[in-house]
Amino acid sequence: MDIHIYLFFMVFSFFSPVSTDEDYAQNTACCTFKGPGFKDTEYILTGRSNKKLIQQYNSTRGNWIGFTAASIEFLKNWNADPFDAIERAFEKNILCTNNIQYIQQFDHFSSVPTIKLNSVKHPSMLVCSAYNFYPKQIRLTWLRNGQEVTSSVSFSEVMPDGNWSYQIHSYLEPIPTAGEKITCMVEHFTLSEPVLQVWDPSLPAPEQLKIAVGLFGLILGFVMLSSGFIYYKKKSKAHITLCQAFLTRRVLVPLEDVPEVGAT
Repeated sequence: MDIHIYLFFMVFSFFSPVSTDEDYAQNTACCTFKGPGFKDTEYILTGRSNKKLIQQYNSTRGNWIGFTAASIEFLKNWNADPFDAIERAFEKNILCTNNIQYIQQFDHFSSVPTIKLNSVKHPSMLVCSAYNFYPKQIRLTWLRNGQEVTSSVSFSEVMPDGNWSYQIHSYLEPIPTAGEKITCMVEHFTLSEPVLQVWDPSLPAPEQLKIAVGLFGLILGFVMLSSGFIYYKKKSKAHITLCQAFLTRRVLVPLEDVPEVGAT
């Protein structure tokens, strides 16, 4: 991180410290990187008082919005002040724009999960597994006839593989009856949309493997041809959000004395 960014954080952190959880104000700055190569950035500055949302600036909108009667009034002056716009642009530049290169480097380490759906007889259950994915955050969801299943479902912890990748397993028991459409839905940072793995009980696992191997050569050619397009679509939809709470100080006015919107 550049030295001027570090100094920027340090200056704000030396303001009056928080006394209690019920007596503080906090500004949180968030940068969202999205689009091809994560070159599109959105800067959001949020102000809270005693854990209550008071005001927010959004660089895409280009203005402040208030959430209390008092903040709505004084933010009218901020929105009309050209110097405030200059300050927000400066913050976006040092917090977001100057860090795009680090986000792009991080993206090179991402890995798409390998997904497998199998049945186990003892005990009777379905196992949905995701392997070799990075970063660590991932979500597995079971669907029965298109509806999310919340009971009889368990998960393993996200476990490291030892090579900067992870694996996770989810279990659904017992094995569903014939006629039910069971799907394992996997959501991950590297996927432009959720992957749906449907359980097919019509063939035993060895026979399904033979068919899969037979189709592999045909599919491989298509994947190589379309990989460039898929890569572009993935990059256009994925995004990363980084936040930094850089200012805390004591609140001099009790929250109950701040009028709500519509109060007289």
